[in-house]
Amino acid sequence: MILLLTHSKDHYTIDIVRKKCEALGKETFRMDTDLFSHQSRFSYTCGNSRKDLFWSVGDRGFSVKDIEAVWYRKLWSVHPPRDLAPEYHKIYTQEYGTMRNIFFESLRHLPWMNPMTRDHEVSKDKLEQLQTASLHGLEIPKSLFSNDPEKARSFFYEDCKGKMIAKLHGSLSRSMQGDAPFFPTTSITEKDLERLDVLPLCPMIFQEMIPKAYELRIIYVDGNFFTGKIDVGDSVRGKTDWRIATDQNIVWEPYTLPDDIRTSLTRMMQATGLFFGALDMIRHKDGRYIFLEVNPQGEWGMLQRDLGYPIGETIAEKLVARI
Repeated sequence: MILLLTHSKDHYTIDIVRKKCEALGKETFRMDTDLFSHQSRFSYTCGNSRKDLFWSVGDRGFSVKDIEAVWYRKLWSVHPPRDLAPEYHKIYTQEYGTMRNIFFESLRHLPWMNPMTRDHEVSKDKLEQLQTASLHGLEIPKSLFSNDPEKARSFFYEDCKGKMIAKLHGSLSRSMQGDAPFFPTTSITEKDLERLDVLPLCPMIFQEMIPKAYELRIIYVDGNFFTGKIDVGDSVRGKTDWRIATDQNIVWEPYTLPDDIRTSLTRMMQATGLFFGALDMIRHKDGRYIFLEVNPQGEWGMLQRDLGYPIGETIAEKLVARI
């Protein structure tokens, strides 16, 4: 059986992977990680010669002994019940968090896409991502992650020559539609430098602004590539972040990466220990490809829906093959 780790509001992508796994002869179990709480039941037993962990929700359940592989799509937080007194919230989240960690640890020896520890490590260090990409032949933008206003001002003039963008290291939204709260990639002008004194309250990533011909969302699935091109060149709002290009109709186009870029991306992904990732790149106006980042849990449903790419089916096939 293949365990599908996601959340209770996940649709479409999870169904594609589940359906293909079952077509390949593998039973699946969908675990909504935000329901790993009082809304489900679990029991962990151990003795001198055996141990087992059982989890169920509603009328479905499984033992960890039944699991052959794990697709790690999303991990959502557990929330205490509304009628639980506030003074018990900390112990509630602590104990359910501990139980969830024990559960994931019991599956570590199985094939995962992606291994949870590596997934989190890569997500939490975008500067290391850039260094790894550079080591494997990819061009990257000059970058600074800082809470120091003077460092940011110096970077603006000396490294970016007055053309700089700013963005958060993490994400505020789980959506690729731009319809949820998030901080978009923002162009920084000389006038904006006067307001950098608030930077100690929120460290940010600063990068040189890349003159873009178009942007690429690349889905990597264990050696396979599915690439979508998006061009918002005529959009005023979308010049630095296509997600806010509400003044232009956004259309994904199929795209084929050059062999050398595919080779470098494959080597980079292998170095990170990831089997899956949503990668963002810019095609410079002068023709160069500039690597921006990889999101180990990045969204891909829009590319399968709009371009007909078999991304979910490939995820299922790769998982079954690894079993």
